[in-house]
Amino acid sequence: MPFDFKKEFKSLYQPKTTPEIITVPPITYAAVRGEGDPNEEGGAYKNAISVLYGILYTIKMSKRGDHVIDGYFDFVVPPLEGFWENAEYADKGRFRWMSVLRLPDFVAEEAFEWAKAEAARKKKIDCSAAEFLTVDEGLCVQCMHIGSYDDEPQTVAAMDKFLTENGYVNDITEERLHHEIYISDPNKCAPEKRKTIIRHPIHIVK
Repeated sequence: MPFDFKKEFKSLYQPKTTPEIITVPPITYAAVRGEGDPNEEGGAYKNAISVLYGILYTIKMSKRGDHVIDGYFDFVVPPLEGFWENAEYADKGRFRWMSVLRLPDFVAEEAFEWAKAEAARKKKIDCSAAEFLTVDEGLCVQCMHIGSYDDEPQTVAAMDKFLTENGYVNDITEERLHHEIYISDPNKCAPEKRKTIIRHPIHIVK
């Protein structure tokens, strides 16, 4: 059976629909940074997603080609994630974002660079913006949001209330960002049924 991050790391990918505190370990991603409305057809966000999946599927399929990455194991491509700045839902054109896909542990930076070049060559896409990035989120609050992306402020409000009641505060900075994990494929799931993990960095009130 292929390794499935969602099943192996349930605390990270299967949270409750009520807020909870979690300590997130350092995780390495394939990442592309950009800005603008994520819904724009042919825009930077959708192009970034194409690049990320191109790289991840190149890694996944490497065992079937001439190149086999050291320590390779079969895996399910993990869900798309995003780190967001200026997350004002009413003005999506001002969003600054970093789209990411988690990399399996066996993928070192050298293997990532190989996959990046191979994806660009085979799929005829520009992968130059993709980077090998480790994020150490640390102490966070998270919650599973069910519904449209535009309804996320309701879940965020519940998270903020939970923090106030339990002696924590948000710690969103230029380095620690609003984080979303897209468990549902928006192309296959009605907006009201979408599952999105919302995660915010926090610290204890001093």
